[in-house]
Amino acid sequence: MSTKPDYILTEHARARMLERNIQQEWIERTLSNPDLLELDSEDYTKRHAFKTIPEYGDRVLRVIYNPNYNPWIIISVYFDRKRKGTL
Repeated sequence: MSTKPDYILTEHARARMLERNIQQEWIERTLSNPDLLELDSEDYTKRHAFKTIPEYGDRVLRVIYNPNYNPWIIISVYFDRKRKGTL
């Protein structure tokens, strides 16, 4: 079983969580056990973690974060429409 990573949310990420009804537990689940992990194509310090969220219609949550800090910095979160049904 994966452990919960330590992280902080930027104001941007916090605002996106509220406006998109994203639960903090979903972010923790995505970071702890992603279905897919990618490097950012423009900024090598950023990572993109993806996780299918069954209780939200199997939509895929994307969490963009920087793991080079302790705690990690969550930059943004959103449901990735292009990834639904692909993981």
